[in-house]
Parts: sequence; structure tokens; C-alpha cells
Amino acid sequence: MSDTATGAATLPAQAIPLEPPPPRPPSPVRSHRLLAVSAEGAVALAVGICFMVWARNIHVDPMIRIGQVSGLARLQFRAALVALPVLGLVLYAAHRWSPHRYRLVLRLGCAALAGLGTGIVAGGIAVALRGTPWGIGGQDGDPGTLEGYAMSFLRGEGIPDLYPPGFIVLLGGWAKLFHHNQVGFALKDLQLLLSAAFGPLCYLAWRSLLRPVWALAVALPASILFLDPIRPYSHLVMVMLVPLFGRLLTELTRAAGRPVRAAALRGAGLGALFGLLYLLYSGWFVWSAPGVLVAVLALVPWRRGRRALTRAAVLLGATGLAAAAVAWPSLYRMATNGTGTVDRYAYFDVYVDPAYVMGWRYDRPGLADWGSWPPPGDLAGQSGFTLVLLAGVGVALALGLRRPAVVAALACLGSAWMLRFWFAGHMQRDQAVMLYPRTSWLILYTLLTLLVLAVLMAGEGVGSLWRRSTADRPVRLPRHLGRRLAAGSLGGLMLFGAMAGSWSANRYMPVGPERLTMGLDAWRSHTLQRADGSCPLYAPGHRCGAPRGYTRPKDSLDTRIWCGNVSYANWTAYCGGRPPTG
Repeated sequence: MSDTATGAATLPAQAIPLEPPPPRPPSPVRSHRLLAVSAEGAVALAVGICFMVWARNIHVDPMIRIGQVSGLARLQFRAALVALPVLGLVLYAAHRWSPHRYRLVLRLGCAALAGLGTGIVAGGIAVALRGTPWGIGGQDGDPGTLEGYAMSFLRGEGIPDLYPPGFIVLLGGWAKLFHHNQVGFALKDLQLLLSAAFGPLCYLAWRSLLRPVWALAVALPASILFLDPIRPYSHLVMVMLVPLFGRLLTELTRAAGRPVRAAALRGAGLGALFGLLYLLYSGWFVWSAPGVLVAVLALVPWRRGRRALTRAAVLLGATGLAAAAVAWPSLYRMATNGTGTVDRYAYFDVYVDPAYVMGWRYDRPGLADWGSWPPPGDLAGQSGFTLVLLAGVGVALALGLRRPAVVAALACLGSAWMLRFWFAGHMQRDQAVMLYPRTSWLILYTLLTLLVLAVLMAGEGVGSLWRRSTADRPVRLPRHLGRRLAAGSLGGLMLFGAMAGSWSANRYMPVGPERLTMGLDAWRSHTLQRADGSCPLYAPGHRCGAPRGYTRPKDSLDTRIWCGNVSYANWTAYCGGRPPTG
């Protein structure tokens, strides 16, 4: 055949024009998955926020107990109106619909219940604050400090040197946009909105690791138990951080099989999320960092060759750079000003046995005292629930050391446990508390997580053994048994969410200062004047005070532990030395 006939030999190979391949169309499976995840997020947030808004038209007097009980009962009735149709639809889909349609309905049903759980709590807070424009806490304690920082920011005095600036900037901006710089009124809005969004965001974080029902089994109890409506952003960071650490470890185990660009993009996305969470509250990073660092080093593919190590390095490098870029304002200020920062505030939880992590009273002990708290347990002071949690840890250690979610929870648990006793053990010598009682929340959260993961792994193991034992002689199971079990478990979680949400909301119903409970913060909100100088609708005794002006909060100059919740006569028995004068 001649050169003319072939048409290729007459041109040098390098002269042949090479057109770039056409762009690959988006994968239908990936597009569908992204759409389904977006729908889950939208449904969860819509249910939580809309239920909270709906609760604001419950007309009761929140300052009397009969009014509080009526408000809580109305919340339960309305929650049932939302939850029962959702459960009915999931049950019907489990029995009648195709697998694809059933999975979609199950996902959206779990998302709706995740939003409803903390929507009930946020609705209860809306009832507790009915008639007052002030947020829970008024101008006292942490709310007053946040308001002072936000007002300082609005006056152009900058962000705090040490406290993470994310929420303060958000509070100041919200007050400027919607409340004419009334930061106390803006705080109420953000407390309600973040409380309602707490459950959905926790659920979505766990959905990055688990299937819908299992993600809900972790997120629903955790979000209701750990939601603090006074500062919801703080615990929101904690409940999202553990699953995101799990996601990072998952990506690390899979990095060897991904292109460099994909590893970099995934790392950058996770790093940006870590940076945003750090700007909201940094404490959980401190408690978790040593354990997570050990877990990362353990899961790096050291023996899989240069290619695997390169991709792991790209993933971790992109994560670190993105996190540092987003959190830089806070990181820089803490690095330059934070070396001498000491927390010296002691309160009720500081006086309790440091090995007790199953409950807390903050600085609102009510009628309890450290001699009668913690409550007596069934076995050497440990309750039956504690023993169940510890059994979950044992099963997780036995079956889950190859699962990144389990490794992340164990890393956070071990890290918080060791740092807790380190700081508590040096408390008298250093005259510093260093916020160590807050590790109780992280420790209990990881214990709950490991229990759910243990049940998941045990169920998978039993299922695998069943399939092997019946391989030669198949056993006919009820039709759609797996679907029915998932739908039925949704019913149990629905009832738990309703009852637990009411329990949490009830704790914050207004109670006067004579009992020193969590209800004191809502009570204080009804004692401050409104913007026009009038008293809130349900002010106690129809009397209220004018709000004080805001100054930029200053760090304490104390060199000794300051013992809260302690009378003058008992100061020496608790803290030693002479009590303060004045």
C-alpha cells in the first residue's frame, strides 16, 4: 500500500494535530447521590427550623408551671402531627414500594426526624422566652460576655485575642442587619436558629460515614443530650467534629486508589470544614488532637509504596493548608496571645469525682451537693447504662479496629480521657481548672457513638454467620424483613426523640434564683426591659430592670482558683486558703 493511500507516513508523528478529549459528562449515579444528599439536608433543616417557628405562636405564660406544662404538651401534640405521617409513609414504602423509592423515602424520613428532635428543644426555648426579646441568659454569664464581645466588634475594636471569633462576628452582623445593634435581641434569634439546626447538622455529618438509620441512631440522642441552647455553637462543633475526623481517616485509607487531584480536593474540602468549626469553638480540637494525630499516623499507608504515600501526603497536606487558611485569624491571635491564658473558674462539676463522666450540673446544681452527686450506681457506683456503654467499647475494640469511624471515636475518647486527668491532677498545684470538666461531654459522646457502632458491627457479624450457616439449606425469611426492621426502628427513635426533646426543653423553663437550676437563665431574660423601656409581657411581679451598657470583656487577673457555687463559710474547705474579701 502506498504512502498516499495510508495518509499517515507523509506527516511526522509530532505534526499530527491532537485534539483534547471531550469533557466527560457527569455521572448519573453521582448526580443522583448529590441530589439525594441535598434533599436530606433541606428536609432536616426545614423541619427543625419550621417547627421552632411554629412553636412561637404557642400562647402560654412561661413564668408559671401550669403554663410551662401546657406549652410542653402542645409541642408534643404538634410533633406527633409531623412525625406520624412520616412514620406511616416509611412503613408503607417498606411493604409496598420498589427498593429505590423505599430508600429515598427512608432517607428523607430519617432526615425529618433528625430535624424534629432538636426542633422540639428549640420550640421549648421559644416557649420559655415568650414575651421577651432577650436571648436565654439575658446579660449574665456567657451570654453577657458574648454580647460584650459582639458590641465591641461593632464599635470597631476588633475581635477577641483568644476567644474564637466566628460566633461573635456572626452575632454582631446579625444585630446590625436585623436589630439596630441590639446584640441581646440578636442572640435570641441565633440561639433559636442554631438550636433548631443542631440535629440536622449532626445528622448530616454522620451521614458522611453511616447509612440513614444508623446515622440517626447516633445523631438524635447526641444532639438532644448535648444541645446547650445558651451557646449552641459550642457543642455543635463537638458533635460534628468526631464524624468529620472519621471521614478524614476514611479518605486516608482510600487515598492510595485516588488520583492526586481528587485527594487534594477532598482534603481541601475537609480542611475548610475543620477551619470553620475552629472559628466557632476551638476547645474540642485541643481535647481531640493528640489522639487523632496518633490515629492518622497509624493509618498512613507506610508499607504500600511511594504512590500511596504521595497521595496520603497530598490529602493530609491539603487538609492542613485549607484548615489553616480558613482559621488563620483565630490561630494567629491564639499563637501570639494565648500562652499565658489560664482558666481559674471552678464550679459544681469541678468538685465531683473526676472519673464520673455520665452527667453534669454546670454551675446550676439545684438542690444537689458534691457529697450526693453522682447518684449511686448498681455496681461499684456505675449504673446499668454505664455498663452497657462499656460493653459497647469492648465490642468496638474487638470488631472495629479496621473501621475509620471506630478509630476516630476511640482516638477522641482516649485523648480526652488522658488530658482530663492531666489537668485535674495538676489543678491544685497550678491553681488552674483549664476547662477540664468539659471533657465529660466529649467522652460520653464517643461512648454513645461506640455503642451504636458496636450494635451495627454485631448485627453485620450475625448476618454473615447466618448466611454461611444456611448456604446449603436456604431458610425462607419474611418478605422485606430488612426494610421492616429499619422502618420499625424509626418508630422507636421517633418516640425517643419526642420524649428526650421534651426533657431537654423542660430543663430551661424559667425558674427563679432560689433553686439555682438551668431555668434561671430563661428567668433572667424576662427581667430586662424591652427596647421601648417597657417590661416583658410576663416579667416577674411586672417589674424589670434597664439593661446595662456593654464594655469589652477583660481577662481575669486572679492568680488563684475562684470557687463558684461555694458559700463564704465553706470556701476554705473547698479551695483552701482564706476566702476573698468584699
